[in-house]
Amino acid sequence: MRATVIHGERDVRLEELPDPAILTPRDALVRVVAACVCGSDLWSYRGVEKVRQPRPIGHEFIGVVEEVGAEVTDVTPGDFVIAPFYHCDNTCINCRNGVSTSCQHGGWWGAPDREGHLASGAQGERVRVPNADGTLVVTPEHPSDDLIPGVLTLADVMGTGHHAAVSAGVGPGSTVAVVGDGAVGLCAVLAAKRLGASRIVAMSRHADRQEIAREFGATDIVEERGDEGVARVKDLFDGIGPDCVLECVGSKESMDQAIRSVRPGGMVGYVGVPAGGPELPVGRLFQSNVGVRGGVAPVRGYIEELLPEVLSGAINPGRVFDLQLPLADVAEAYAAMDERRATKVLLRP
Repeated sequence: MRATVIHGERDVRLEELPDPAILTPRDALVRVVAACVCGSDLWSYRGVEKVRQPRPIGHEFIGVVEEVGAEVTDVTPGDFVIAPFYHCDNTCINCRNGVSTSCQHGGWWGAPDREGHLASGAQGERVRVPNADGTLVVTPEHPSDDLIPGVLTLADVMGTGHHAAVSAGVGPGSTVAVVGDGAVGLCAVLAAKRLGASRIVAMSRHADRQEIAREFGATDIVEERGDEGVARVKDLFDGIGPDCVLECVGSKESMDQAIRSVRPGGMVGYVGVPAGGPELPVGRLFQSNVGVRGGVAPVRGYIEELLPEVLSGAINPGRVFDLQLPLADVAEAYAAMDERRATKVLLRP
């Protein structure tokens, strides 16, 4: 099969790899209908995270089950499924506690599972899914083509934006600022609106992303950064800042922006994959009673909640995909996101 392999900085290639096979009785094989490039993939692509040897890449996909192992009971061949950006059994104590990203038997796409077998990267034609019963969510029917982008966001970015909002305690009447205008940040705007926020500031310098943010529910746009950005956000909320700030980048600068923008006693929900040395200023947090909560988003636990609203059209997170390409053009997909010519790229094998 064809699958994407990253070899090093700005070196992504579509290669012929062995077809995946059922290796444990808990596996499923899924034919990928759509996958995508994530902003976190760019950390390796840009060389921020070193690629020590070529490896399959990609962690967001939806598709059709082709085969299942002998112990798989909840998914069957022919089912259309959503795979979160990790695999999990959804039954261990950590999964039951709502932290399926820390599953005792789980793991990551493009890496060996707990038994040493490679779990395929998602940017390919087929994926071997360990822990199939716990990992995969079956949709009520095969989504129409126009719903594919929205359903795909549930593999990562919509659930991750939702996790930022939930972690920050966004609820009816909350005031919110979102740091980051990538796909996750835009979905965080949508999540905050969905949870009842009364005012939402999107921090964005890009006109196309500002447009999406407004469609998703942003009431204000702030283009400034650093001290000017903090001052501008605070000015919008009586000089003290909003109740909640959602950090959706993962850099030192974005975390600093979030912590300094929120009101005293407010909450920062953070989901940006850490890169570039983000730090927590404990003294500032102590003096202001600001809380910080979040981390890698356990999106498996959010899919069933969000899926009906995507299928009904109540929310349209698929709007974050502003470029669709065939899998053969995966190198261009990475370049387009790296160069900010696209917010998020959908790949079709």
